[in-house]
Amino acid sequence: MLKTELTLDEGEEVGAGETAAVLASPGETATEWRARAEVYHLLSGVFVEEPGREFIEALRAPAALADLAATGLRFDEDFLATPLDVLLENLAIEYTTQFACTGGFPPVESVRLTGRYKQQPNFDVMQTYQRLGFALHPGRFEVFADQLGVELMFVAKLLERGAAALDQGDVAAQRRLDKEIKRFWSQHLGRWVRGYSQLIERTAQHSFYREMARFLGGFAGEEIEAMGLRIEDADQARLEVPKTEVRVEFNPNEPVCNGCMTDALSTTLAAPDNLRRFEELRDLGGLR
Repeated sequence: MLKTELTLDEGEEVGAGETAAVLASPGETATEWRARAEVYHLLSGVFVEEPGREFIEALRAPAALADLAATGLRFDEDFLATPLDVLLENLAIEYTTQFACTGGFPPVESVRLTGRYKQQPNFDVMQTYQRLGFALHPGRFEVFADQLGVELMFVAKLLERGAAALDQGDVAAQRRLDKEIKRFWSQHLGRWVRGYSQLIERTAQHSFYREMARFLGGFAGEEIEAMGLRIEDADQARLEVPKTEVRVEFNPNEPVCNGCMTDALSTTLAAPDNLRRFEELRDLGGLR
């Protein structure tokens, strides 16, 4: 369904520490985790890139529409009745306008919290992915590690891995994964997806993105409540995010402004007869 493939290395150790929660029924919990993972996969498919043919065909199937309607989503005729080829083109245009063009609202955590790409949130999630054995494989386009679809896919993979651990009777591994999911929501998703979903619901022109943004916001609220987390929404559905100052570490002992010149070259350039041949300068070590 997605062009972007996300994988977890099953041999990698996951996290540290366990929650104090006691599982009443590991089998029921595994089923619940897989159901949650399906929702994460669905929402990831909406935001990671413009939707493909198979994805939209699956969503417009009667059973899928009935399930989505049960959650309160109401698509307009622009999604329900438009011929598929026309719909795909319209959604591609809407995706580009809304999420990829200048003046749009990129679904990227760094952008939503700092006004810039590849800031601290991006580096933090990259470290988390690496620590948990997570590998990001770009598809048709390069994606950022803190892009919404990627972050949602990451949690989906952790949920699936936790369900598999319960199937094998490894409750301790599932508890560690539960703690990792809560940490990821507290440090990343919970800080921006609620406000961002409100923004997209308000600005989307096509009912597909309007309703999916509403779905994202409701699901995020339910997840945060179910996990017992208290997280402030730093996004606040802002139309414009002020650019934060770029922090650059400066070493006062590092030479600057020709400070790397050798003493011999410096003396040569300062001499009255500094018109020396190229070979002489090269031999002094100033040019290589």
